[in-house]
Amino acid sequence: MSDWQVFTALDSLRPTATGLDGLPAWFLREAAPVFCQPIAYLFNLSLVTSTVPLQWKEASIRPIPKTTAPKQLADYRPISITPILTRIMERSVVRTFLYPTFLNPPPMLTFSDQFAFRPTGSTEAAIIALLHTVTNLLLSNPYVIIISLDFSKAFDTVRHHTLLQKAAELDLPDHVYNWLVDFFEGHAHRTVYAGDMSSTKRITASIIQGSSIGPASYVITSADLTTIHPDNAMIKYADDTYLIIPASGVHTRTTEINNITTWAVQNNLTLNMAKTTEIIIYDSRRKQQHVPPPLPGIARVDSLRVLGVTLTRRLSASNHIRQVVGDCSQSLYALRVLRHYGLSDVCLHTVFRSVVVAKLLYACTAWSGFITASDRHRVDAFLRRSKRCGYCHPDLPTFNELLEECDDRLFHKLCSNTEHSLHYLLPPPTTASQHYNLRCTSTHNRQLPARTGHLTDGNFITRLLYKDCY
Repeated sequence: MSDWQVFTALDSLRPTATGLDGLPAWFLREAAPVFCQPIAYLFNLSLVTSTVPLQWKEASIRPIPKTTAPKQLADYRPISITPILTRIMERSVVRTFLYPTFLNPPPMLTFSDQFAFRPTGSTEAAIIALLHTVTNLLLSNPYVIIISLDFSKAFDTVRHHTLLQKAAELDLPDHVYNWLVDFFEGHAHRTVYAGDMSSTKRITASIIQGSSIGPASYVITSADLTTIHPDNAMIKYADDTYLIIPASGVHTRTTEINNITTWAVQNNLTLNMAKTTEIIIYDSRRKQQHVPPPLPGIARVDSLRVLGVTLTRRLSASNHIRQVVGDCSQSLYALRVLRHYGLSDVCLHTVFRSVVVAKLLYACTAWSGFITASDRHRVDAFLRRSKRCGYCHPDLPTFNELLEECDDRLFHKLCSNTEHSLHYLLPPPTTASQHYNLRCTSTHNRQLPARTGHLTDGNFITRLLYKDCY
């Protein structure tokens, strides 16, 4: 790392928890001009010698409640608070060395189905890929099965030596791989809760939630988890894994689940069957076919929450709209309280945009093609009410305009970046003869796919490709 890179990292530090070394973010940020050179030397020396200072390997565990009223240990999520300098160093290693290897993986590993902790990956991209896969399978199948898999404490039980065996397959420089080996060797942590601190204990598993290198490490760990049957598909977002099986491959369900269970055991993970669910997606305009019985130990549901978006078995996001509008309506009370205590209108509008509008538009490019006109009117009615009450700016665009803005922004990124995680969904470019069309005013140069049904028309890619064509 150069002095300038370290200065930029220190100067842009946000308020964050302090590690056991006691160096706070504000101190490192204020003294960035003085500290950048010696810290850059320390980082480069650590990487060249493949040595991680022992102080950087100690973390404090802060239990974070996963529920509003935790009652047992499983209701807490252990977050490791590592030193800030460690996180900066890890972030540099991930961006400089690990991310490029994800683009050209070895044959035994694949990252194309993983949308977390990689450049251009997001929950939005994962949902788009999932819906694109399901709707295309419904063209030739009466139904499609989605199995939502749940791994118990996935981040906390990964074996270090198993992870490093897979990392050895990546195209990493020797000193970087040895740095990773030294990073995971000799890690220790202590638990801090309610002012009390436990003794330090060494760990031989866990990829250290809260660290910068931990998420990328789990991506490497799950890179060899694939389907057995070629017609089946898998979409991953960190440890949230979705197995997609068309009706033609329904007989492979048990084999696929057994394969995933075996993989989990080999990687010191546990497939939690109690939280694993199954949903059958079908086209509501077709006659419903006979569906197979549920798998033993796996519950079948009528709606599934996929990375924060609720989808029904008819592939509708109307329930999601109702839930989000209900949650946003509750946020208006908090805005009213803020205004009562003197928050200015400008600040109030900023809070509304950053909290309420952001919640309304979460992953909207993925699900906006699967809602009805009445769903859009419901959101517009909520926005009009917010304008009348003064919670948002009177010039706030309509819901449709907000959706189009998000669609265009993502589609531009997708077309301009060949390494985008969704770029593979785009059809090939048009030739000169194909591009000549008096009825099309599209600004993209991609071939238009055949419009084969109302479900595929709801896909993000199809909607945007046909947006300017009429």
